[in-house]
Amino acid sequence: MELKTNPYFRKTVKYIHLLLLIGACSVIIGFFTIFTTYMIAKLSGPPPIEIPQSTIYYAEDGTVIGESHNGQKRYWVNLDEISPDLINATLAIEDQRFYSHIGFDPKRIAGALIADFKAMAKVQGASTISQQYARNLFLSHEKTLVRKIKEAFYTIRLEANYSKKEILEGYLNTIYYGHGTYGIEAASRYYFNKNAKDLNLHEAALLAGIPKGPNSFSPFISYDKAKARQELILSEMAKQGFISNEEAQKAKSANIDFAGNLGDKQGTTAPYFQDVVNTQLKSKIGLDERTIELGGLKVFTTLDSKLQKVVEEQVKKTIPENSLIQTAVVVMEPKTGYVQALIGGRDYQESSFNRATQAMRQPGSTIKPILYYAALERGFTPVSTFRSELTTFTSDDGREKYTPENFNHKYADDDITLMQALALSDNVYAVKTHLFLGMETLVETAKKFGIESDLDEVPSLALGTSNVRLIEMANAYSLLANGGKSVEPVFITKVVDSKGKVIYEQEKEAVQVLDPDITFVMNHMLTGIFDEKLNGYTNVTGQSILSKTTKTYAGKSGSTNMDSWMIGFTPKLVTAVWTGYDQGKSINRTDERQFAKNIWVDIMENALEGKPDQIFKPTPGVIGVNINPETGLLATKDCPVKRYTYFIKGTEPTEYCSEPKANSSDDEQPLTKDPEKSLWYRKWFKWID
Repeated sequence: MELKTNPYFRKTVKYIHLLLLIGACSVIIGFFTIFTTYMIAKLSGPPPIEIPQSTIYYAEDGTVIGESHNGQKRYWVNLDEISPDLINATLAIEDQRFYSHIGFDPKRIAGALIADFKAMAKVQGASTISQQYARNLFLSHEKTLVRKIKEAFYTIRLEANYSKKEILEGYLNTIYYGHGTYGIEAASRYYFNKNAKDLNLHEAALLAGIPKGPNSFSPFISYDKAKARQELILSEMAKQGFISNEEAQKAKSANIDFAGNLGDKQGTTAPYFQDVVNTQLKSKIGLDERTIELGGLKVFTTLDSKLQKVVEEQVKKTIPENSLIQTAVVVMEPKTGYVQALIGGRDYQESSFNRATQAMRQPGSTIKPILYYAALERGFTPVSTFRSELTTFTSDDGREKYTPENFNHKYADDDITLMQALALSDNVYAVKTHLFLGMETLVETAKKFGIESDLDEVPSLALGTSNVRLIEMANAYSLLANGGKSVEPVFITKVVDSKGKVIYEQEKEAVQVLDPDITFVMNHMLTGIFDEKLNGYTNVTGQSILSKTTKTYAGKSGSTNMDSWMIGFTPKLVTAVWTGYDQGKSINRTDERQFAKNIWVDIMENALEGKPDQIFKPTPGVIGVNINPETGLLATKDCPVKRYTYFIKGTEPTEYCSEPKANSSDDEQPLTKDPEKSLWYRKWFKWID
């Protein structure tokens, strides 16, 4: 019987043909399925890789001062910002054929199936880095068929739309390393307090072993398990040619220095300052809460970390620990408005209320430089005089009376000059000036200085009885310090999103809003609080801290029953200090009234230590002459006490102090070029001795 006619042969051939047909169809269907799946994945486009990331806050020198993480720490760094040892360690232990497979590793899958079959249990995983990345981004970790199918599709979609470099970078930035740290940068900072790019071999191998089971292989949970896995990884790296056997052995025996959970402490730097930054991210830049907390922003601030530390130390040194008195400090760079240091209270943990930016307090005599700027603008000079004596001011209708008092009830009972009134903080002189100019003048001038708080047009406004914020006063004095250019307090210089795009950058230019000549004259008069030549019926207000000063400062102190202020500056630095009680309790003790001044001088002296003395440079429109402080006339040998004083050109005195002092009343003193202004107080107030 021929073979071809043999029925068994024919049946066998038929089965073979059928098997071949089935195989061919399977191959075709498989190929078509794979091709179709790939095309669907390709046409679907790259999946959106939007993962929560911590927003990082930087000081002006680039150091990290804080982060927002809601209990999780997440960062994103480029692959070239990650240690090559960490990358190689991860590939060696997690996915040796990462660069050759298309998202799945058939050899590893087969090996895992055999291992599981032999053990009759799930003992070996086969997930590639691509699969793990897909799971981390889009899926839960439940073990269901539906989840497996979704994971496969997302894996194909990643492989179809992203390069291997992008997938590896994404994986290393999203994998969980335990203790709330996601991504290698967060892990590196948490475990070793260094950036991922700075990891050495033995540190990299240890971190690469944690993702397999953070609760088992974290060195803070089980050092022995973590160490054993590190050594396994180092052996694998040597086996695969990433490192030599000698390097592996050296790394295995290297001492591991952990940072503990140091990363958790980073948010404590300048907490009041950081609160203001967060507020401005919302109100000024327009970012929503979720973007700020989880958007992976890089926020570059104006904080000078060293100066911030100086401020905190001086406050702690000056105010006794058992005292209930509070304080707030703002330090600004006047040229730019950059806030370089800020505290809003003595202890953020006890009270996060920011007394520098939120509290409304009476500024006392620190308002006077603004008043006297307005006076100089309207024809006053440093030697314009009013009589310093107890005076009652009565409204024109006779219904209201106001009697301002000087500190310790001391008065000259004689005419005094503007420059001496400022240095001695004479309240009667201030109120007379305020009423002479018109009460609306100070309100308008304060707005020019950037004060936005509402001010009452009352006689006592000259003594700072309307509430303002410390940050406003610091900004107002910055206008004086920078020669009269408008600035505003700046906390943020730049914001970069998670993709590296700059979404905000500070670019506002300063505009000249004050007269530079008048501003210089005002600044020079403000140096008088530290000049004993201006002592008169009382000492200059800076006398108590004069021995501590080694630089040329301009400034003004201020006090009310419940508030104590000191604001002073150089051309490069402005510091404003407030002290007082939250409950509105009076400051009765003499030492407590000195806290603000002592904090201020210690901050300025520490901040400027080793730097050359910065003086205010005269402007072209001023002229300086020697003045006798007592008379306000040109000094001669008959009047040996003299102070070099600046005037707007053409307004300097021409009489000499050897001449008899003219007896003129306040009403007859020509203090303004506007004759209608000189009659203002007669229309609304009469002065009664």
